[in-house]
Amino acid sequence: MASYRYELLSPQDAAFLAAEGPTTPMHIGAAFVADAGPLATPEGGIDIARVREFIGARLHRIPRYRQRVAYTPLRRRPLWIDDRHFKVEFHVRHTALPRPGDADQLKRLIGRVCAQPLDRGHPLWELWVVEGLEEGRRFALISKVHHCMVDGVSSTELLTLLMSARPDEALESGPPFVPRPEPSAAELARDELASFARGALDAAQSLRELFAPERRTELGQALRAAGQLAARSLLPASHTPLNREIGPHRRFETLALDLSLVKAIKDKLGGTLNDVVLAAVSGAMRRFLQRRLVDVGSLDFRISAPVSVRTTSEKGVLGNRVSAWIVRAPVGEADPLRRLDAIRVATRRLKESNQALGADLLSAVTEWTGTTLLSLGTAFQNLGRPQNLIVTNVPGPQLRLYLVGAPLIEAYPIGPLFQNQAVIVALFSYDGRLFFGLNADAESMPDLADLRADLERAFDELAALAAV
Repeated sequence: MASYRYELLSPQDAAFLAAEGPTTPMHIGAAFVADAGPLATPEGGIDIARVREFIGARLHRIPRYRQRVAYTPLRRRPLWIDDRHFKVEFHVRHTALPRPGDADQLKRLIGRVCAQPLDRGHPLWELWVVEGLEEGRRFALISKVHHCMVDGVSSTELLTLLMSARPDEALESGPPFVPRPEPSAAELARDELASFARGALDAAQSLRELFAPERRTELGQALRAAGQLAARSLLPASHTPLNREIGPHRRFETLALDLSLVKAIKDKLGGTLNDVVLAAVSGAMRRFLQRRLVDVGSLDFRISAPVSVRTTSEKGVLGNRVSAWIVRAPVGEADPLRRLDAIRVATRRLKESNQALGADLLSAVTEWTGTTLLSLGTAFQNLGRPQNLIVTNVPGPQLRLYLVGAPLIEAYPIGPLFQNQAVIVALFSYDGRLFFGLNADAESMPDLADLRADLERAFDELAALAAV
């Protein structure tokens, strides 16, 4: 196959492309707040020309940012080709907040930007430069990248490539962009027919490798975990106000905590940092659902927690290498310590059962069957109810990053909504702090600010019990 002119999307990447619908744009991203500093203009704005020059000079590090999606003529499989019309000005966009440029205005803008799907005719990313925050003393960056390009870990790696670790880093002089010729329909059809012929041989080789004697223990664990995951997914979670048909509009809320505080809670009360987060989310959801007059004691409330299965050798590689845990959240438990204990027991069992490995095995099978299984999984995700809430926690760099010398002070992650999922809780650790981004359906979640307050209160409870 002529991979030097195009690349096929992996089945998992293609599934995120297929999951996109009229009310479910599938981009992930973040909202950054930065000091205007060296980018401030005499008029009180931001020097957008310098930002575009800085970003454009670093794009040679990320070839995917200058590629767009096309499709094969026979099986309509998505692939990446160079965009011969690429212009950095289309992707690095410039806007401003009206006075006074406060946090509430910024959150409303983030909600509007998040609601807009990315243009499939161009490379699937945007970076919005928002001036006028805090009377011009600060500005914001709203980043959007389609989930078919990156997962949480690879999006963090992209961030470190696009930004700099020093305020005085010199402007790069990258090589000029020379797009490769697009493959013709005849070439793509020829390659597809050739792949049909190789398909059976490739599948046989993959099966031989999978069932090799030295991998027997690993395979047994993965098969058992895959069976448990599939069986549990067939039984829907309880219905809650979070699980309803969603609309096209978005609402966004933020929360920032000292990372040292959450680590201190973990050290004092036990478990992992992620256990503390899931326990706090469970406590917040308990209060939120009770205000909505839900009987929390009878709920089978499940949280999907994405888990990276990226290996060391895959560091720096774009695309998705992610699985998930399904955790039963103890929203019926009133005691915060017992909630944390229940979460700790649940996650320990998931580690022992290798559920993430089982889900990764199901994903790997699609390499032999094409995207059929993942397309079915996407349909089930949209129509069924395997979980009530997604909580995704991505570790970020613990050093400050800069954009043309301007320091990035805050970094709130933005996750996508699936059908029947009215809110997603995303976390990002950066520069000694833990940042939360709550992205929600605007119609289903008019009280999103109350959920944000519930989350802060749940952490305060755990901190008080840990005496930190």
